[in-house]
Amino acid sequence: MQSEYDSKGIVAWFFRGILILGITVLLGRLAELQVIKGGYYRELAEGNRIRRVAIAAERGEIHARGGEVLAGSSKVLKKLKFNKESGFETRDVDEDGESGDVIASFSREYKLGKALAHVGGYLGEANEAEVEKINPGCADKGVVAGGSLVGRGGLEEQYECALSGRSGEELFEVDSAGHLVRRLGTRPAQKGENLITNIDFGLQERAAALMEGKRGTVVVTDINGEILALFSSPSYDPNLFIRGDFKEITKLFNDNSKPFFNRAVSGIYHPGSVFKPIVAVAALEEKEIDENFVYEDRGQIVVRTSQGDFSYSNWYFTQYGGVEGAITLKRAIARSTDTFFYKVGEMLGPDKIAEWAKKFGLGEKTGIDIPGEVAGLIPTPQWKKEVKGENWFLGNTYHFSIGQGDLGISPISINMATAAIASGKLCKPAIVGESECKSLDVDRQHLQLVKKGMTDACSEGGTASIFFDFLPKVACKTGTAETGANNKTHAWFTLIAPAESDNANQIVMTVLVEEGGEGSVVAAPIAKDLLTYWLSNNEN
Repeated sequence: MQSEYDSKGIVAWFFRGILILGITVLLGRLAELQVIKGGYYRELAEGNRIRRVAIAAERGEIHARGGEVLAGSSKVLKKLKFNKESGFETRDVDEDGESGDVIASFSREYKLGKALAHVGGYLGEANEAEVEKINPGCADKGVVAGGSLVGRGGLEEQYECALSGRSGEELFEVDSAGHLVRRLGTRPAQKGENLITNIDFGLQERAAALMEGKRGTVVVTDINGEILALFSSPSYDPNLFIRGDFKEITKLFNDNSKPFFNRAVSGIYHPGSVFKPIVAVAALEEKEIDENFVYEDRGQIVVRTSQGDFSYSNWYFTQYGGVEGAITLKRAIARSTDTFFYKVGEMLGPDKIAEWAKKFGLGEKTGIDIPGEVAGLIPTPQWKKEVKGENWFLGNTYHFSIGQGDLGISPISINMATAAIASGKLCKPAIVGESECKSLDVDRQHLQLVKKGMTDACSEGGTASIFFDFLPKVACKTGTAETGANNKTHAWFTLIAPAESDNANQIVMTVLVEEGGEGSVVAAPIAKDLLTYWLSNNEN
């Protein structure tokens, strides 16, 4: 009996133990749900009950120097409709006549359209590499949301962190069916910063009109490098991206004339004779010549070698059979006498020419504040040997001296170098803010002598006949650069105006027309029209 009693007691305690264990597990699970993970599940419940709606931030405006809006935003009101499956959706305010909460979004507007495309850039949807990533330049603005628009090219890309705002958020409570119960609160969006550029609205618009139907570029700066106008042709309308006109956008991307290519900063061209003032400064600084140096032009220079005779002619001799006779540096610049610069280049040597070209910032990026800039090429005997596996000959030096051969420079670089001749300073071009300048450490008398030669180029007897009667006097240089393609030439023209002024009103302008012909015939008239416009609107 005792044994039977003991067995029953053991079984009873066994079941009691199981019961106690089960109760302990249940209590532990309850404690976990309510105490340890209570906050987590409360957040899940809140998430099912609360819907978050992003509020778009207005992008900062881009203004011209006179205050005109170059790129702004218009408010677009959308009606917010909640959907249990999708969370929420937006519709046009008057689409169905139903009531609903209204939220605002913003649509970008480019006032000058294609006239400012390469300067302003455009907005494009964030790609896979950008979505849910933080822009290191503005980490405080958080991750880039899917479907958001970011800057592409120009100022929109360069100043993305400044222009982009910080998105806001609205909180809504919904019931189990997903129907809106009430608005809980709002964290307002913050607008991006406005940019004030150095761009002159009218001058920019005028430059675009004058370059219509041409391939090339116009660059205009003040004497310190602040960009007053920069236009590359052909161009595109950045508003197409806002409207989502994919058919037209696709046509532009397939256009052989490359409308998205910014020729001012990304195009590398033989500069031709607009390079000669740099060679002139180099020869003066290296004391190879002075203002009294005289060269006798006979139309051509013949170099006799064991491989045969090579002739290097002056343009005046080639076209008209004429010779300049005895000429000084000033006259050689005014008449763009190739043979003079052949001989001066020979006296300098290619390494010295290259050294001085680089002192003027050529062959390197200028540092202009828009993306896409490309450095040019300043050839040397060492470069030719290493890259081409060829020796450097005297003929290479001759071609180098007149801006031909392997020399390749961007229009923005030529404009910067021309400004340096006027001011004695090398100034980084700036679309926004002030330029950074450094002294060239060049004898001012040498720069003045070269500038006088350029003034003579725009005076009677020079190469720029269209400017002979122009007042105030202009210092200029024409350029007709061979391209090696069916005798086509790039038309160049660069100027400093007024020539005799050292005040803040002095500007520098460079015009390039690809395969346009002669600089004096094609590029100079564009420059004259633009300069006339500028002077008539800036009489002070």
